[in-house]
Amino acid sequence: MNGDNLLIDTNIALYLLSGDDAISEFLDGYNVYLSFISELELLGYFEITEEGKRSIEVFLADCIIIDFNEFIKQHTIELKQKYRMKLPDAIIAATSQYMNIPLFSADTGFEKVDELQFIKYVK
Repeated sequence: MNGDNLLIDTNIALYLLSGDDAISEFLDGYNVYLSFISELELLGYFEITEEGKRSIEVFLADCIIIDFNEFIKQHTIELKQKYRMKLPDAIIAATSQYMNIPLFSADTGFEKVDELQFIKYVK
């Protein structure tokens, strides 16, 4: 694990975009990675405004987006079966495993994933 790298969940991105200073300070100095599924969730929001879309695109330009690959696909299947996870969460967890970096999320559902390096955010 590289201590300078962190995968963030979609909820962390949303908190950042809404101006959460605590998260911004915590992430200072990290290389921030994001699963492609979070990118899709952020940009695919049905009520997104043009201003919101521009803000998200600026944010995404500062992140390193990790695309789907065979490792992530296989581990997504395993995690989904073992922990009965929702597909987006299983993809994000598998991406963290693929990168061998911690996942930073407010979603407590990730706590049950033994294979995951998980950092829980509590507001």
